[in-house]
Amino acid sequence: MTRYYYVLASEHFLLEEEPLAEVLEERTQYYERKGKEIDFWLVRQPAFLEAPEMKSVKQQCPQPAAAVITTDINFRNWLKLRLEYVVKGEFEAPSETIPDPLASLTTA
Repeated sequence: MTRYYYVLASEHFLLEEEPLAEVLEERTQYYERKGKEIDFWLVRQPAFLEAPEMKSVKQQCPQPAAAVITTDINFRNWLKLRLEYVVKGEFEAPSETIPDPLASLTTA
């Protein structure tokens, strides 16, 4: 299993009210300059919210939701400070109740 960290908010907030695309683009360019592999992903309607243990997290967030998921806790913490009005948390996957959050992602 892998430990994932996330910031979660409504899709509207993350994609329209916040300059998230710009933030993620800058982070991608930074990783490329450093030769670091991308370890964060933007996920719309994340499946981990459907797990029974995530019920209270889902209730805190207007739907439809979106999340930035990462394996880097420092990046998650920085995003929380940068975006402010998001829920942060973590989970391990794949598990019996939480699928691999990257399984449904496709590369461009």
